[in-house]
Amino acid sequence: VQLQASGGGLVQAGASLRISCAATGRTLTMYGMGWFRQAPGKEREFVSAISWNGNTKYYAESVKGRFTTSRDNAKNTVYLQMNSLKPEDTAVYYCAPTFGTTLSQPLSGYWGQGTQVTVSS
Repeated sequence: VQLQASGGGLVQAGASLRISCAATGRTLTMYGMGWFRQAPGKEREFVSAISWNGNTKYYAESVKGRFTTSRDNAKNTVYLQMNSLKPEDTAVYYCAPTFGTTLSQPLSGYWGQGTQVTVSS
């Protein structure tokens, strides 16, 4: 399976952006799917996750109330709507199938190409 994130870009603080992650080669509709990000010089961190049917969602405290994750299983795609963006949200964003109580643990070997999000102040 290949995961391709897209939709990133350069925006000003306070703006909104929606990024997508499409899976090809294999359906991931029965997996929880998570978003992660990695800023320069920092470790990759959990951002959000959504259950396989979209009924349950989890968010990191730093993005709660600003970011919303969703999925379209017919398109094998997950989305991350990011509102009220802050400079500290600047990072490369990745998606991956996840597991665990809060779906925050990524399955190894599924990292695909991320998408760069840059928020200017």
